[in-house]
Amino acid sequence: MNLYVYTLRRLLYIIPVLLGVCAIVFFLFSVVSPDPTLIMLGKHASVQQMEELRRELGLDRPWFIQYLDIVKSAFTFDFGRSWSTKQEISTMIKQGAIPSLTLSLPAFVISFVISITVSLMVAFYRGKFLDKIAVFGCVSMMSISSLAYILFGQWFFGYKLGWFEISGYDYGFPDFIPYVLLPILIWVILGLGPEVRFYRTVLLDEIYQDYVRTARAKGLGEHVILFKHVLKNALIPIITNLIISIPFLILGALLLESFFSIPGLGAMTLNAVNASDFPVIKAMTILTSVAYIIFSVITDICYTLVDPRVRLR
Repeated sequence: MNLYVYTLRRLLYIIPVLLGVCAIVFFLFSVVSPDPTLIMLGKHASVQQMEELRRELGLDRPWFIQYLDIVKSAFTFDFGRSWSTKQEISTMIKQGAIPSLTLSLPAFVISFVISITVSLMVAFYRGKFLDKIAVFGCVSMMSISSLAYILFGQWFFGYKLGWFEISGYDYGFPDFIPYVLLPILIWVILGLGPEVRFYRTVLLDEIYQDYVRTARAKGLGEHVILFKHVLKNALIPIITNLIISIPFLILGALLLESFFSIPGLGAMTLNAVNASDFPVIKAMTILTSVAYIIFSVITDICYTLVDPRVRLR
């Protein structure tokens, strides 16, 4: 099948999937969740006050109209206004995207480069002391709560040593760099354990395949086998893990942005959850879902570029 035809067909699949996502979002926030007017006004609010607020928020309209509003926002990215700040949600997203991306993109790239490098090293020295130390370190790092890393990093590197800023954010390059260095370091440390374990497992699965034994029998060196054959054949799960992680970068890091007072999308979402600001929560849910669907299509297309055995159907 032609790549363009396949891409177009997969993009058309986005429509029914997105309609289903909108239905789930509507069910969760309009049917299952408690009455938002009761949350906003408090338990001592009168029935009249609740009814007036329901009319103001548009919650008194038929459920089908409310569902269509969610569908419309998913295709137009016009999410209305926040209940708590009264700002346009699209404007809030634009303002929060820059701080989130200045944190998440460098952390994502650095984390991937370090993880794949360490994974190749431990795969090369599999079963030896370095491999055992790396596995032990990964499990140990994964066993510690992310809050412990954040609080220790702020206290030790920020407060005691004074190496990093521990709160705030300054727009503009390079003014924001001092404020994101420590969150990036913590992000990389948090992701190192699970990513190294995953990539190590993927590489070892390939190392024990028959074609590797054949390559050794032909006299190829371990370096050539690892980098030219094993890594190439392991690219599909690596690409899957890498690309599917990209959509979630738009949220930044909820805890990191909150603890370091970075005004990104993660902090905005967390504030919306605390304030029961359903329009903002719905907007971020839909935005993440759309990005996930699009990058799933990109992942399938990338498969054909790294593995000729994969055929578009």
